[in-house]
Amino acid sequence: MDGFTPISATIGGLLIGLSAVLLMGLNGRIAGISGVFSGAVFAEAGDKLWRGLFVLGLVAAPALWTLVQGAPPPFEITPSWPLIIAGGLLVGFGTRLGSGCTSGHGVCGLSRLSTRSMASVALFMGAGMGTVALAKAFIGG
Repeated sequence: MDGFTPISATIGGLLIGLSAVLLMGLNGRIAGISGVFSGAVFAEAGDKLWRGLFVLGLVAAPALWTLVQGAPPPFEITPSWPLIIAGGLLVGFGTRLGSGCTSGHGVCGLSRLSTRSMASVALFMGAGMGTVALAKAFIGG
């Protein structure tokens, strides 16, 4: 893992936690990305503005990084586009099936001591570890 520093990881984690707390405290909403995005597309008109701005902030972050650093963030995609698309569809299906995504369950749900989130986090962490173990065993790396 290149470029990892405990300081930047801690600052990033604090900012994510702060944004989740502020959204809950000021707006009464959970900062789960799949729910925010879904609501930006399908919610009633009065609830779309903050959701759209939230999603815009997620998309704008790499642009802001590029302005500040003078170069885009390091990012490399090695799998094929069909594999990336299939993975995205599976993630989307999983978020609907699990009633939320990693940010909603992992960051917000665990901090609220939600039993459903604890079960979801255990399942997706276990599935992720199992997938990595299988990929290393059969593909190598």
